[in-house]
Amino acid sequence: MVELLRSRGIEAGIKLDKGIVPIGGTNGETATQGLDGLGARAATFYAKGCRFAKWRAVLKIGEGMPSMISVRETAHTLARYGSICQDNGLVPIIEPEILSDGSHSIEECARVSELVFRTVMQAMLDQDLIIEGTLLKPNMVTPGATNGVAASPEQIAWLTVRTLSRSIVPALPGVVFLSGGQSEENASLNLNAMNKLDNIAKPWALTFSYGRALQQSVLKAWMGKVENVAAAQASLLERAQANGSAAKGTYAGGSGDTSSTYVANYSY
Repeated sequence: MVELLRSRGIEAGIKLDKGIVPIGGTNGETATQGLDGLGARAATFYAKGCRFAKWRAVLKIGEGMPSMISVRETAHTLARYGSICQDNGLVPIIEPEILSDGSHSIEECARVSELVFRTVMQAMLDQDLIIEGTLLKPNMVTPGATNGVAASPEQIAWLTVRTLSRSIVPALPGVVFLSGGQSEENASLNLNAMNKLDNIAKPWALTFSYGRALQQSVLKAWMGKVENVAAAQASLLERAQANGSAAKGTYAGGSGDTSSTYVANYSY
């Protein structure tokens, strides 16, 4: 499979974390497992053809969260994972995901995101990561899922890019956003609005690493049936083209599923 993908200009990657566990003394906050033995696992997957990896860390907003215990734990483990990946030839995708669960405002999401991103960035620098050889996979700055006040793509774009500009160094080559439970259409429109901004510096490529907001309409079209494969492939191509355009600020809108992909306390 790896050889087939590479023959078509596609590199394979691997998720290296071992899931989340509760942090004692916190309000149900979590730490990501998997640093033990990570060097050997990374080397094994490099030998099998992988060239990048991801590691998901999860934080929450509300009721005193995220605590600095959670923020520092997230930053440390992401930076250590990144360093170990680079030692073994893998490009690390650094993923501090702030869940959209809750009723917080978009301004509160911006405040927390700035705190988390700058703490993660500092840890990456402290661990001597090759910043030019890493990618960041953060959340967009959005209102909480149960906030009840919608934000426009322009507002989300401005606060997201402003947050990044305050916390992420220009040497980082790319920011590959997670969709975080947004609908396919909203995720594309928000990314597009970011790339259309012309009144703020954007030294990084702003693009996508969606799961749910890339696959939802594909899965609906496929339904696990062989006779639907062509329709599912056409749906995937449509989403890829839409988000490719959004990464250049040229997406006109109107092609994505508008159903929310939000799942409370999402884990995988």
